[in-house]
Amino acid sequence: MNIENRKGGFTLPGEAGYEELTLKLAKQWGADVIRDSDGTELSREILDAGYGIYSTICIIRDHNDWAKKNMDKLQQTFLVTQPKTAVEESVSFRLMEDFFEGQFQVNDSENAMKYWQVYDRTSNEEISREKWSYDREQKTVKVNKTALWHKYTVSFLAYRIWEEISMYNHTTNGWDKEHLMQIDPRYPETQKYMLGWMKDWCEAHPDTTVVRFTSMFYNFVWMWGSSERNRHLFTDWASYDFTVSPLALDEFEKKYGYSMTAEDFVNKGKFHVTHMPGDKKKADWMKFINDFVIQFGKKLVKIVHDYGKEAYVFYDDSWVGNEPYGKNFEKFGFDGIIKAVFSGFESRLCSGVRVKTHELRLHPYLFPTGVDGSPSFLADGDPKAEAQRYWKDVRRAILRQPVDRIGLGGYLHLVERKPEFADYMEELADDFRKIRELHKTGAPMNFRPRVAVLHYWGRLRSWTLSGHFHETYMHDLIHINESLSGLPFEVSFINFEDVKKGALDQIDVLINAGAAGTAWSGGDVWKDCEIVERLTKWVHDGGAFIGVNEPSAVDGYDTYFRMAHILGVDKDTGARVCHGKWKFTAEEIPGLIPEGAGIKSGEGMYLTDGSARVLLENEGQPLLTVHSFGRGCGIYLSSYRICPANTRMLQNLILFGAGEKMDQEGVTSNLNTECAYFPDGHALVVINNTDTEQETLVKVEGKEISCRLKAYQTEVINIFL
Repeated sequence: MNIENRKGGFTLPGEAGYEELTLKLAKQWGADVIRDSDGTELSREILDAGYGIYSTICIIRDHNDWAKKNMDKLQQTFLVTQPKTAVEESVSFRLMEDFFEGQFQVNDSENAMKYWQVYDRTSNEEISREKWSYDREQKTVKVNKTALWHKYTVSFLAYRIWEEISMYNHTTNGWDKEHLMQIDPRYPETQKYMLGWMKDWCEAHPDTTVVRFTSMFYNFVWMWGSSERNRHLFTDWASYDFTVSPLALDEFEKKYGYSMTAEDFVNKGKFHVTHMPGDKKKADWMKFINDFVIQFGKKLVKIVHDYGKEAYVFYDDSWVGNEPYGKNFEKFGFDGIIKAVFSGFESRLCSGVRVKTHELRLHPYLFPTGVDGSPSFLADGDPKAEAQRYWKDVRRAILRQPVDRIGLGGYLHLVERKPEFADYMEELADDFRKIRELHKTGAPMNFRPRVAVLHYWGRLRSWTLSGHFHETYMHDLIHINESLSGLPFEVSFINFEDVKKGALDQIDVLINAGAAGTAWSGGDVWKDCEIVERLTKWVHDGGAFIGVNEPSAVDGYDTYFRMAHILGVDKDTGARVCHGKWKFTAEEIPGLIPEGAGIKSGEGMYLTDGSARVLLENEGQPLLTVHSFGRGCGIYLSSYRICPANTRMLQNLILFGAGEKMDQEGVTSNLNTECAYFPDGHALVVINNTDTEQETLVKVEGKEISCRLKAYQTEVINIFL
């Protein structure tokens, strides 16, 4: 590749005081843009070096002077105390006993206290206001005339006095600087201030070509505890808990005609995590917040455009309320979106958003330690190995759906002590540009079956419900999504209302995977008979339903799985221990299950009528089954965890379920390798997903291509027809 083609599509973090290093690495990595990061600035020498300039702003933090004068306009949340058991006729709570006082401060204003609630958790009843009292000086609540041996909690509003990303950056980097607070744009006074600040900022930064909003207004929920034994009490990347305030609650009631309570948010102390189904109240609140974020956010974007700059949004941190897969996202007017990625499904999360430019911020981040605790740029860290590990997963996803740019963030000077990382990033950037150019010739070849994933949130939560892979690894569907992100299928995400509206007409294979009661599986939505009817007819007419773990599970019917008649299996939760079970002999479907594929668990599984074919079993428990139904079939897996063999098995199951042959062109013979064929560009890309040399064969256009690939190598092969 000549030098002219080795530049572009790369955003490099610059750093004042390290100008020589910044410009050296910009050239080595082929950067066309230099950005600032939290805790860094760009010097005039860097600004004048001829690169595009990204400037990072977090519109709701770094306004401490204004915030200190307007402490009642800080962002807030509901907190709920740990339960206390009444052993006397009263029980007392020190409200902040369980919480990190550096993060929260009790809001005991009159308007806030009308939303406080005390609950008897044993009887699940609210305690009337006259039965409890509040000591403002001590910040304590006393509940009187309690029922002995009952548990009680207090839910109250609290200001967030230290913005969570600032907290993280301080603790990670040992910063000794002022703690940043976050202001709430819900208040008219805040909006006036922020609009003026945005204009002043644009005028003061004439060199900036792209304003990179660190998301918009409301951070994902991250509640810290008072004890270091349990510092992180609750985290959910798609939670709306940090969007609440007395003003927002008042305005919601005026708009929707009913009031939200503290209990609607704290939910018995469980909160409303996104991997659980929602309800009408949550849907109304999400729409209420989304409408506001767009209405005010687009005013800030317009100011950026008025000054001749582009506006990108970071799909992390304070992204709640943005909803990039929501139907109104384009109203913001953003020119681009940037996503921090560790995995393939996160790349697909970015690449599917409706904007002009899609950019991935790669890991490891240039901080001494990584977000997972890795000693990335410390003396014993190996950032090159981290980068290789993350890139191999991201790379397979961008082979399927392109992004426009990649980049890094953090302190560039840390790279000086890790020259092997700098050299690898040069190789990685070149690989990315090769793939990007191939996508410009046309889309890669996909197999015919159209695949959809069915869960409670549908398209709104495409590819994930909340969190990065390392935070949601326990969910089967995250592993399935990660496998799908690099497989040659058209993939969509639908909810149960989509099923009722006819979405199945555009789908060949449907996947429903997750534990019972979760949003992944669906929960009580499966009580809707119309959904079961439509899916049953669809399978009978030729569709393939793949169920994993506890698909379609809900209590109250003759079977635990509502789709048991399609899958041919069901799960005994204890009610059928006296019932007989069908005996079976595991059989083999040639080519379906590659060597090394495996599934765990399966406890309680049984065949419903004995007609399902068992392909994998463990001590009499069916783990993988295929069941014919009309012209279609049901396929059941008791669990799913990503690995090369299981990813190939998933591909085979999709093809088999759709009635397609598994021995397709465009499939590598070696499971540790994968490929993508670009027919319009007459190019085959073969990748090695391991740290050792691999050999593989691929058939395309009737030709058999042999490859020997070095560790993590990307090979582009021209196919001459």
